[in-house]
Parts: sequence; C-alpha cells; structure tokens
Amino acid sequence: MAVARVGLVVHEGHPEAVDAARVVRAWCDSRGVRCTDIDLWRVGERRHSAQEELDAASDPDLIVTLGGDGTFLRGARLAAANDALVLGVDLGRVGFLTEVPVQDVRLALDAVHEERVTIDSRMLLTMRASCPLELPDGMESLLRYGRGPLLPPPPVRPECEVGGGWGIALNATALNDVVLEKLARDHQVSVGVYLAGRLLASYSADAVMVATPTGSTAYSFAAGGPVISPRAEALVFTPVAPHMAFNRSVIAAPDEPIALRLLERSGHAAVSIDGQLGGVLRPGEWIGVYAAPRPLRAVRLGPTDFYGRLRERMRLTDAPAAAADGEAAPLWPQNTPAPPDLAHLSLPPVQTADYPLQ
Repeated sequence: MAVARVGLVVHEGHPEAVDAARVVRAWCDSRGVRCTDIDLWRVGERRHSAQEELDAASDPDLIVTLGGDGTFLRGARLAAANDALVLGVDLGRVGFLTEVPVQDVRLALDAVHEERVTIDSRMLLTMRASCPLELPDGMESLLRYGRGPLLPPPPVRPECEVGGGWGIALNATALNDVVLEKLARDHQVSVGVYLAGRLLASYSADAVMVATPTGSTAYSFAAGGPVISPRAEALVFTPVAPHMAFNRSVIAAPDEPIALRLLERSGHAAVSIDGQLGGVLRPGEWIGVYAAPRPLRAVRLGPTDFYGRLRERMRLTDAPAAAADGEAAPLWPQNTPAPPDLAHLSLPPVQTADYPLQ
C-alpha cells in the first residue's frame, strides 16, 4: 500500500526507540508522508481516547510502534479503531507481537510502501455491559505510582441498540485479553461465568479472564492457560487462583460469547482491557466478551515462525537426558516444495534468503 499518513507510538523510556523514531520521521519527510506522534500524554494532561488521538493524527493508515509488546498493544488499540495497518518494531525482551529488528526500520517501511509484505489478521475482543464502565473517584490517584494517567473508560457505541437484556455495546477492543479482577487483596471476586448464553460455573477467584489466541502467551499463560496458535480463532477462559477443584481453562468457539456477572456478595471488581483499567463493576453487574466483527491487520515481512519464537522466548531446551542423543533434526526436509498430499497444510516455505528484507 502507498503510505500516506503514519501514526507513531514510541516507548520513550527506550533510547533506541527514540533514535528509531527519528529514522521513521526522516523516512516520512523524504517521501512527503505525514507523520504524527500519538498516544502521548504530558504532566497535567488527561489521557485521550483512541478516536481523539486518531482525529488529531488525521486518521493514519499505518501505525508504527517502537518498543515491546506493551507498546504494540497501545498501537493496536489505535489501529483497530481506524482499521489501519500496524507495524511493530521490536525493542522488548520476551514479546511475541513485534517483528522487525530496530536496525531494519527503514527497510521495513520501504517494504510496506512497495507492498512487499503480508497482512496477518489477528482476532480482537469487544464488549457489552449491563451499564457504562466508570472509574470511582480517587481510583486514578491510587494507581498512579509507576505509570501515567489512566485511559478514559470505554464509551458506549452510539450506533448499537440498547435493550432486550443485551446490555450496551462498549467501544472497546482487546488484542490480548479482558480481565475481571479483585480490587482488594483480602476479598476475592465471585463471578458467574456464562458460555454461549448458558451458565458454566460460579467462581471465587483472584481474577477471571477471557483471552484471544494472541493473548494466550500473555497473562493467560502465566495463569496456567494453554498456548494457542495466533492463526486460530477461539476465546480462552481462564480463572486465576480459583477456590474450587475445577481450575482449568475452557476454549470456546469464536462465535460463543463469554459473560461474567459479579455475584451478590462479591467484592467490587476491576475490568482491565489489555492491561489498562477500563472501569469497576459492582455486584449484580456484568460484562459480555466476544469476538470483534473486524480483526487487527498486522504487517508481517515474511512467514511468522510462532513456534520458533515460543521455543526461544520461553527457553524451551531439551531435557538433560536427551542431550546425549544430539540435536533434534527437522521432522522432514523442507528444501523442496511440499508434495501434493501436504500442499494444503500450513508449513514453512522454502527459504531463499536468510532474512525477508534482504
């Protein structure tokens, strides 16, 4: 695609990210492309909604993130609101979302501009709720340590009808997960969990979450959830430290919504959307989490080796007892095209270069 407007999301605590941002701006200047820094805040200012930031940036068609997975999630929030492409430049340590090495920023932008890329569709989550989400007075000051101002609660989508017991549609998207978690250490949340409109179970837990396959390697993984290929489409429900024997994740089909209702004697619960506090629920209130109608469109410069990245990031080494047998060989050689009976499968293509940008 011919890039006309770029939105830039920078982790300014990373000197390398600040340097890479200069490269992006210089690339844009050399091609007459408008480049705007977005998702910024300054002392004394409030955080802006995704739509406010996009309006200020004149609706960018490409969002470039410079940082780790947290920075990519910030950019994904903006890209999803505008159906823009998002390109993640890797400056993190254990991330799965960013792809481009920081030294190849200019080459990556050339590849996007010359349409030498593939577009990776990633499932997103959106929400309905029994009421608009709100933050109690004083909540932001309690959570201010170590972070900037909170994002505003997600607004109601005005084009969606209200009524009939369906709740109100919130203008919120999550690439990783939506989490309902306790506010006080000494008081768990009690939650009724509904899958596809039917009660599954009632939990007393530190938190319960609904994750995408992309988010399966984030908080859900840390809570004992399964690892799922980001190419899959599914909703992953995982309880965190539940006080019950059934503590397993449940994987639902992409068209099966998951609803979470706070029970009568539960404490208040925080609703987090990709790690950002979105509001607080009181007993009796509920949220419904389901697949968004439109996926995120992430730029990929070549085939994504998700399982290779999983092996490296999680340091999945062979068992010591297997070390004496030597290094494991590929299951089958892939230096020729796949035979007809394997041609319909998704397998790594024959590599003609060490790196796609070369």
